[in-house]
Amino acid sequence: DVDAAYMNKVELQAKVDALMDEINFTRAFYEAELAQMQTHISDTSVVLSMDNNRNLDLDSIIAEVKAQYEEIAQRSRAEAESWYQTKYEELQLTAGRHGDDLRNTKQEIAEINRMIQRLRSEIDHVKKQ
Repeated sequence: DVDAAYMNKVELQAKVDALMDEINFTRAFYEAELAQMQTHISDTSVVLSMDNNRNLDLDSIIAEVKAQYEEIAQRSRAEAESWYQTKYEELQLTAGRHGDDLRNTKQEIAEINRMIQRLRSEIDHVKKQ
């Protein structure tokens, strides 16, 4: 038993060593890749061009902004309508369930009232005897 436990320990230690080697390799690979990416990022230059055209077409800019706002408003309306429709359907389902529960409760009350009536008549019958 001791030998088997020792062999098991040796096998587990070998697995741990192999996993640690793999972790160290992956870590080194990650650090090398990160360093390479940072050099690429630092080598990147940005060129900006500027249009010095002073003749701005304000009508087209206003029309474009207006179109964007209208599109946003339409999407918002559609989302609100969808949300309200979903809530309405949920409320209909809930009302239906509550109606069914109420009907079942009324049936149970009627059944219990009949049972009470029957038991009272049996009690009266027993009292008469």
